[in-house]
Amino acid sequence: MRQVSEAVAHTLKEMKNYAQVGMSTKELDDFGANILRDFGAQSAPYLTYDFPGCTCISVDKEFCHGIPSDKRILNEGDLINIDVSAELNGFWADNGASFIIGNDIHRHQQLVNASIEVLQKTISAISGGVKIAEIGHLMEIEAKKRGFRVIKNLGGHGIGKSLHEEPDELLNYKSRFDQRRFKKNTVVAIETFISTSSCYAVEGADGWTMTGDKGGYVAQHEHTIVVTDSKPIILTHKNGIF
Repeated sequence: MRQVSEAVAHTLKEMKNYAQVGMSTKELDDFGANILRDFGAQSAPYLTYDFPGCTCISVDKEFCHGIPSDKRILNEGDLINIDVSAELNGFWADNGASFIIGNDIHRHQQLVNASIEVLQKTISAISGGVKIAEIGHLMEIEAKKRGFRVIKNLGGHGIGKSLHEEPDELLNYKSRFDQRRFKKNTVVAIETFISTSSCYAVEGADGWTMTGDKGGYVAQHEHTIVVTDSKPIILTHKNGIF
């Protein structure tokens, strides 16, 4: 798990550093694919879902699952999200980050900062025995404190021997029907979906890319962690989110 987590974390960090104005999202995806290949890792979305790309790259009002394209050119001030997940030697890891291309001319930085802060607070509160719904509640409360919403039909998931494992559907709000608790020594991918306007993501005509039911923008940040009796072990810490 450490090896595959290092692969996805390093790939995400290098893709963030490589991204620039005038570049296509396909060029950025190809760059990331080469890094994963050097690690001996394989793209998780391609292996699992036959996704038409190595990584998911979503721009501006695309919330997630954006398809890399030669036609999608990055512009000054774009809000971009890169989600990198992979398989290596039978183990899987997942991480993602939203950031701004060039100068923040559209004032997205507050949203990005909120997503990072919420993820950090959420992860710090996770340990064995803690109710999953309470962590979702914390995520929503922290988002609201900062003037934002959460996307209610996207969330984190268990991960390890496959991309999605139990506990699945780690929602970003409190569901009173969810009585599950985090278990020590399990591995989960914890991710934020912090929104300016929408509460639900809807699938687009391409069958992949998701946008908001009420428009607006989303910032997402994600780490793969090991649940312990105290603070979690962040396996993807090398991505530099915090």
